[in-house]
Amino acid sequence: MQVSIETLEGLERRMTVQVPAETIAQAVEKKLRDLTKTVRIDGFRPGKVPLKVVQQKYGGPVRQEVIGDVIESSYREAITQEKVRPAGMPNIESIDSEGKEEISYTATFEVYPELDKIKLESIKIVKTLAEVTDADLEAMVKKLREQNKQWSEVKQAAKKGDQVIVDFEGRVDGELFEGGTGNDMPVEIGAGQMLEDFESGLKGISAGEEKVIQVKFPENYHGKEVAGKKAEFIIKATRVSKAQLPDIDEEFAKKFGIEDGDLDKFHADIRANMEKELSQRLKVENKNAVMMGLLEENQLIAPSALVAEEVKTLKMQAAERMGRDKASIDDSSLPDDLFKEEAQKRVQLGLLVNEVIKSEIIELDNTRVESALDDLAASYDDPGKLKDYYRHNQEARARLESMVLEEQVVDHILSKATVAEKQSSFEELMNSSN
Repeated sequence: MQVSIETLEGLERRMTVQVPAETIAQAVEKKLRDLTKTVRIDGFRPGKVPLKVVQQKYGGPVRQEVIGDVIESSYREAITQEKVRPAGMPNIESIDSEGKEEISYTATFEVYPELDKIKLESIKIVKTLAEVTDADLEAMVKKLREQNKQWSEVKQAAKKGDQVIVDFEGRVDGELFEGGTGNDMPVEIGAGQMLEDFESGLKGISAGEEKVIQVKFPENYHGKEVAGKKAEFIIKATRVSKAQLPDIDEEFAKKFGIEDGDLDKFHADIRANMEKELSQRLKVENKNAVMMGLLEENQLIAPSALVAEEVKTLKMQAAERMGRDKASIDDSSLPDDLFKEEAQKRVQLGLLVNEVIKSEIIELDNTRVESALDDLAASYDDPGKLKDYYRHNQEARARLESMVLEEQVVDHILSKATVAEKQSSFEELMNSSN
């Protein structure tokens, strides 16, 4: 077998393979001899059909089948012989070999990019630090009180923070529009549930009162037929209510799982949950910083075949988030361009992380795997059942191990890189968009 490889643009390679006639002939003869044992042809007993007769009747189809098998096996042998690592499936084209016993074909494919030496020491990372303060705890308790507030009807004009039950009818250019009417709609003034003009227009209204307000829809409003336009709403208030916040007492604590209502336990439990959330957020924030630093210092080309596969994965994930059937996804509703940049970055980082693992000889820490499993199981009613699931489900276990190994890579890079620290707050981190 003769093999030659040509370097095309970027990661693309064209490999030409020539398989000698003897290899083809031997494979064809073997298949034909095997066929003589099973084929049925009129005039011959089963298993007694002469090879020449079988060759005359089935020689052509058998040769084509053999050529397909030989191309597949010789391709695998050739890439091993030439020590190339294809990224994705090859595009194979046969070279015209009419009148010849040997066959030749070309296989065009991309290879994985190679890095001479991955750079870790030159990476610069800003590591985020934060802690849960007493002020953060107080703000969280206040938020919990807000979430559990009760409404009490009052006989006074509505002001910011009050709830107004309204009937409304809106028109744009004198015409009713879809979504422009409602009955018994609760609106909390200043909560941002409705457009600002609508909520502001309810200030000063009393139960039983009717008024007309002007509302300007923003240009990017989801209802395209009214986006950027002015509407006139006729509003009638049927009830005005004032918020009543619950006291921080035993009954309030019991609502959050503190059976004896102990307020010290309540505050300690809330702080522990906040610290757990903050820890997870910091882990994500700092992992992203490490990965971006790794990518900036180690630029490489992402094989297009792998990017295309990652685009498919991202599209499927998007479909699940939108509650859509995966089979309904098409390029008009979710075009590839929406996901290509993120897919390319993911492929590049995946290749770089694997290179770090290989070049820095990072081995999976099974103690960390068990610790991660303990953390995961802690929030379940039956931790043992979840642990058994991960220990007996290979796919789930592999995902957990991959996550832990990636965390080990992050820690390793942090130990090698130049790291500066940035102090942040609980609120800033939990409200950030990353």
